[in-house]
Amino acid sequence: MLELTHIDPFDTTAVDQWWDIYAAAERADRGADTTVWTRNESRHELQQNTEAIERRAYLARIDGEIVASARLALPQRDNMRTAALGVHVAPSLRRRGAGTAVLSALETAAQAAGRSILTSSASWPYAAGDDGDGIPGREFARRHGYALALGDVQSRLRLPVDTELLDDLEREASAHRGEYALRSWIGSVPKALVREWAELDAALETEAPIGDLDIEPTSVDVSEVRENEALLARQNRRSYGTAAVDATGRVVAYTQLVVSGDDGNAYQWGTLVRREARGHRLGIAVKIANLRMLQQHAASTRSVYTYNAGVNTHMLDINRALGFAPFEHLAEFQKHVQRRSGRDFGRSESATATEIAT
Repeated sequence: MLELTHIDPFDTTAVDQWWDIYAAAERADRGADTTVWTRNESRHELQQNTEAIERRAYLARIDGEIVASARLALPQRDNMRTAALGVHVAPSLRRRGAGTAVLSALETAAQAAGRSILTSSASWPYAAGDDGDGIPGREFARRHGYALALGDVQSRLRLPVDTELLDDLEREASAHRGEYALRSWIGSVPKALVREWAELDAALETEAPIGDLDIEPTSVDVSEVRENEALLARQNRRSYGTAAVDATGRVVAYTQLVVSGDDGNAYQWGTLVRREARGHRLGIAVKIANLRMLQQHAASTRSVYTYNAGVNTHMLDINRALGFAPFEHLAEFQKHVQRRSGRDFGRSESATATEIAT
């Protein structure tokens, strides 16, 4: 019988076991050189004390042998109907029903926590096509009633970018920029800009294409920005930010790159331009400024990775102009279920999957 245990994020051995299966499963499905969250990054995220989201990590055992790891994320401030689920089965122990049993247990825990919208994701090589037919993660989601709600493209930019290319793109963008000025920094968002930065970051959830995802607007919270900056420091990550401001100093566009000190790559986080400021090439302007700063202060960074909705042709075109090339597909899945009242399989508890699925 399968036993699913909610692990303590400060239990070093348990977190190591959880991460080992996560990393092995991702690399088995996506390639040995695929980028995954590092052990250190994952550990500190699980340990983060935040009111915005509850994160749970699980280990699954059969007859005492660890066969899978899993995660459950429950937003606590916005999108309170939603839960994000992830299941990773050890590559050598697949096709024995463990993944199905773990998923059933996670769904029950999410429903017991009052959630009715379940989300998950899977990635596969770009060359395999955008429908993912035959891909294990895609087929697993399909079998268990998860619909493809949004298709994303992961793109990769090899560094360094040629300075002549950046110069040419910057000259073109500057001709349209008008009164807007750019401000760049490393680390925490400047106090004078953080409120408006938080507004844009919160708006990204619904301003970017969301396909069929059932997502509510996110509230603006400066304290959450500061919490996440503190988390980045613990994770050995460093943030590079650029904002476009109007004549009054109001932030009208932003972009953020986060460099992993563990794996040597940079990851593109949010980029957004306010609706009233669009048409001035501010999106590419802030990205160029951020790349210049990255190459100046983190010259050893190997690549930049970014995700965009496949239908977001405008941002995809900007990234291609900068030299990004498509590398993977990412499918975002969604399933609507009924809320249930009952036992919430939470912290420091364990049970068999059959017990908590009834």
